[in-house]
Amino acid sequence: MGNGIQMDLVGKPQLRKDARKHGDAKRSVEAWISVVEEAEWNNITEIKRTYSSADYVKGKTVFNIKGKSYRLIVLIDYSLQLVTYKAFLTHAEYDQYKF
Repeated sequence: MGNGIQMDLVGKPQLRKDARKHGDAKRSVEAWISVVEEAEWNNITEIKRTYSSADYVKGKTVFNIKGKSYRLIVLIDYSLQLVTYKAFLTHAEYDQYKF
């Protein structure tokens, strides 16, 4: 499956800053970061093996964080094994998000 290259997460400081606005999200976000940095994903199907609720929406990948309390939106370049953080939103904010 993997090419031996783990995912690199761009924007981690901003993700942590945005998640801090929601005190109950910190542990879930840190767990997500740990999983991503160990992952060797090549497509959404592989992501869904770990995060079954992940969705591919208009070029971005959306993860449910802390159940369905939050949405974490990233852009993934599988060829570069690069995950770029875009937004961390509450469910209500996500409903207003413009992809």
